[in-house]
Amino acid sequence: MADSTTEMYRTRADTLATEAGSGPELLCAHGSLMDRTMYTPQLEALSDEYRVATYDLRARTERATTAYDLWDLADDCHAVVDGLEMDQPVIAGMSMGGFMALRFALEYPDSVSGLVLIDAISQPHPEDDVDLYRGMIDQLRDAEAVPENTARTASQFLFGETTREENPELVESWIDRWTTYPGKAVYQEIGSWLDREDVTDRLEEIDVPALVVHGEEDASLDVEQAEPMADALGARMEVVPDAGHSSNLEQPEAVNDAIRQFLETVYN
Repeated sequence: MADSTTEMYRTRADTLATEAGSGPELLCAHGSLMDRTMYTPQLEALSDEYRVATYDLRARTERATTAYDLWDLADDCHAVVDGLEMDQPVIAGMSMGGFMALRFALEYPDSVSGLVLIDAISQPHPEDDVDLYRGMIDQLRDAEAVPENTARTASQFLFGETTREENPELVESWIDRWTTYPGKAVYQEIGSWLDREDVTDRLEEIDVPALVVHGEEDASLDVEQAEPMADALGARMEVVPDAGHSSNLEQPEAVNDAIRQFLETVYN
């Protein structure tokens, strides 16, 4: 039986999601520390031909502070599909959203037409990275809000060098937002994927087309780390110059073009 949070997504999808356009469907899931607005460039650009929706994952809701995992998030995503009355959308996921999207396709194969995996991988993080992230989030468990120094450190992982140098206003706007988040919400959010299992060997079970998009300057997950996933899925891989871990937000035109071309192949 679905838990109460998943049911919230089914019954309140219209309040937890933003959508525009009509036609074939694209549902977008954000990454850690982000929210549904990170897909505003895709919503605005692609809604001329497609029905595009983006929603807030648990960490950005009032259900943020209880423990959950990526499979729970996949259940939530399926509830959003139901709640918005979508019919086999393409699922786009950035980072954590991409980890979730893989599990969605494994758990709900009849509810997805394709995957757009943005700055995501199918294997766990390396052990040293896990230890680094665990050290960062342990201090957040009982924090009223994310400290500014932690938010600034996170910006080094979430945005590429080019963006930090050439678009500091974008970076600062997200840092300001992060410092309003309850510490425990971020603790549970990162905890949802920190000890995730490797699903690379299961990707042959996914029988829908996939696009892998990865920022060339991604400091969180190297481009090379996404290659096993792309190979296992038989996916086209689009490496985005001058973009870091939030490539769809940092270089939206390049990412929008790649997604549009992919959607044309899926739906035509």
